[in-house]
Amino acid sequence: MRVDGREIPVTGKLLQPMIRRTSDIVRVVLAGIGVGVVVAGSLITRPEWLALERSVAKIVDFLSQDQATMVYLIYGMLILALPFAIFIELVLRRQWKLLFGYGAAGLLAVLALSITGAGISTPKWHLPVPDRFDTFLSQFLDDPRWIAMLAAMLTVSSPWLPVRPRRWMWFLLLMFAPIHLVVSSVVPARAMLGLAVGWLVGAVIVWVVGTPALEVPLDAAVRVLAARGHTVKAFRVDRPAGRGPLLLATEVDGPEDEIMVELYGKNQRSFGAIRQVWRWITFRSSETAPLHGSMHRAVEHRALLGIAIGDLGMADSHQVAVAGLSRGWMLYAHTMPRGTQIATLSAQVLPGVWRSLLRLHENQISLGDLQPDLVRVSQGDILFGGFSAAEFGAAETQCQTDIAQLLVTTTSLYGKHEAVSAAIEALGEDKVAYAARRLTKSAMSIGIRKSVPQWTKVMATAREEVRTRTGHDRIQSEQITRFSRNQIIQLVLLVALVYVAYPFFSQVPTFFSQLRTLNWWWALAGLAVSGLTYVGAAAALGACADGLVKMRYLLVEQLANTFVATTTPAGVGGLALSVRFLQKAGMTTLRATAAVAMQQSMQVLTHLVLLVVFSVVAGTSTNLAHIVPDATVLYLIAGVGVGLIGAFMFVPTLRRWVNHSVRPQVTEVLGELADLAKDPMRFVVIVGGCGAITLGQALALWTSVEAFGGGTDFVAVTIVTMIGGTLASAAPTPGGVGAVEAALIGGLAAFGVPAEIAVPAVLLYRVLTCWIPVGLGWPVMRWLDKKDMI
Repeated sequence: MRVDGREIPVTGKLLQPMIRRTSDIVRVVLAGIGVGVVVAGSLITRPEWLALERSVAKIVDFLSQDQATMVYLIYGMLILALPFAIFIELVLRRQWKLLFGYGAAGLLAVLALSITGAGISTPKWHLPVPDRFDTFLSQFLDDPRWIAMLAAMLTVSSPWLPVRPRRWMWFLLLMFAPIHLVVSSVVPARAMLGLAVGWLVGAVIVWVVGTPALEVPLDAAVRVLAARGHTVKAFRVDRPAGRGPLLLATEVDGPEDEIMVELYGKNQRSFGAIRQVWRWITFRSSETAPLHGSMHRAVEHRALLGIAIGDLGMADSHQVAVAGLSRGWMLYAHTMPRGTQIATLSAQVLPGVWRSLLRLHENQISLGDLQPDLVRVSQGDILFGGFSAAEFGAAETQCQTDIAQLLVTTTSLYGKHEAVSAAIEALGEDKVAYAARRLTKSAMSIGIRKSVPQWTKVMATAREEVRTRTGHDRIQSEQITRFSRNQIIQLVLLVALVYVAYPFFSQVPTFFSQLRTLNWWWALAGLAVSGLTYVGAAAALGACADGLVKMRYLLVEQLANTFVATTTPAGVGGLALSVRFLQKAGMTTLRATAAVAMQQSMQVLTHLVLLVVFSVVAGTSTNLAHIVPDATVLYLIAGVGVGLIGAFMFVPTLRRWVNHSVRPQVTEVLGELADLAKDPMRFVVIVGGCGAITLGQALALWTSVEAFGGGTDFVAVTIVTMIGGTLASAAPTPGGVGAVEAALIGGLAAFGVPAEIAVPAVLLYRVLTCWIPVGLGWPVMRWLDKKDMI
């Protein structure tokens, strides 16, 4: 690179990777969303949009027919001349390389809208001017391909065009819709699609090719540093620009032999803005610093914090320059970090590190990022670096976050005993124990997560050591984010519940119209039987858990289990809740998983045995062929099963997952089953509990049928419950809603139950066994969460 007559070597790659071009990626995402909105609006709500456009056109219809035609002609001629104006502007600015991108964008945009089911449809633009000039212009204005071509060309060319012409060109193109409304013409939907598709094509090309903002203004940086008394001799790229700045180790003539130059571009500005907004949305207001209005203010804030910490003698570098450069870049230069990283030193430095952090906090300064590389020692003095997350006038919560981060950093370097002992000696037990509540993922900076190996394990180790040393029974995690994980899960479950309950609401009028024939005593009997199934499930789970949990708590958990299982596909949420409940009761993860797996295994075995027994009994007098799948479906299920077995045998990733995750749990379950065979009483409780679930559900359906007049025997209803429930359990809908009702109604009809009885009976059955427990399960789950039992 040649600057002011001097040749300055630059070593390394300056170009920012495509995956780190935040501004361009955001533009592509917004363009894609725009295309989706236009397509959805055209397909879903097009009649409403047409009516709205006609209404707006009537409101703004203040021009006569001749005036409207004149406006249309003027605008049409400008639109027709726009691509040539862009071309001339690029030629005048000698952007020869850009002409290829300009042409490619227009061609791809036209091609994208020319693809039809019958092939490629060429544009039908008739160049001979007809008698009416407005009809000649309308073939361009109303053709989405012309609009798409203009949008794509202008998007690609915009970064290289001067500000004023660029704004006027975009204004002219975006006036497309208002002009049509003024002249009382409905905006063609395909033309709006062309505008969105053209923007998307241009955005993708800009992302791939790049913009002038990617060109690093090193010449301007050289002149800024020279004005500060540092003559640049060479640049070396230490880290390309990405989420963070472009780092350049700079050899200079001046007070220092080498300095560090950090350059922030528009992509860093975009990423920083997104990160600020995300933290503002997700974190509590007391956990976040005030938002920076611009990248210049953010870089300036960092430099000022470096000066403030340097005044205390605890900064590892001195500030050299902060300046704005061309094309939206910012420069921040400082001396090279001095001192030795604590990672290479012994644990004897720990007391000094903690005392230095305490001194910063006493001066109302928090660092916000205490990864190992940013803590150094020079001639016995503790020095800190980075300062990208530092704050002056820090709140108490930010100081506690510093302590938690330093606990993780020092534990990873020196072990839990040395790290916690030094912290307690410098800060006291109460302060360390209170800050240990912030040993959570949200309180750890991205730098710590990347630089500390197995940081989650280190964090858990530090928390346990603090608990042991301070004598606390338990250290409750501090909620740093606005919404906890449990709150988010509960919100998702509520949304899922509304979704799965919606089909039931549509059947409510029919159900209530049949209530006049309902026998309420049978309905109450069904409710009581439904309650007995929870007793059976609780007894079975308790026996599988070796009686470690009290029966009353198991009953409460089963009620909450119904809510979670109904709002998740295939009931997986209920299994996870049971595992979590047993973990909180004191069982290990492997042991809790094995207990739940054993209960489910015994439930399946009991279900199959009862199905065979009742099928044999019913088969003597009933034809079961009409509710059993035909041979084709059975062969298909068998083929899928064989394919899955083959995939797990021959795919290495799946095979490793089976060996390392599934096999230990299966071994544990088999061991439990072997032990179960030696304990007849426990075996009877588990089998009895599982049988109570299956038979209780069948009895609840039979009482529901009897409540509306009956029509079949208990054996037939049991067959319907087991076969219908088994088939519906494969449905992807949460709780099997819709599939269960359809399977049960069809099964009852196959056994001769009239539809006027089968439909309300199944709906009553679902109310008794599903919706009433679900309504009770929501507050019960919140109570369990409050008691820290899940």
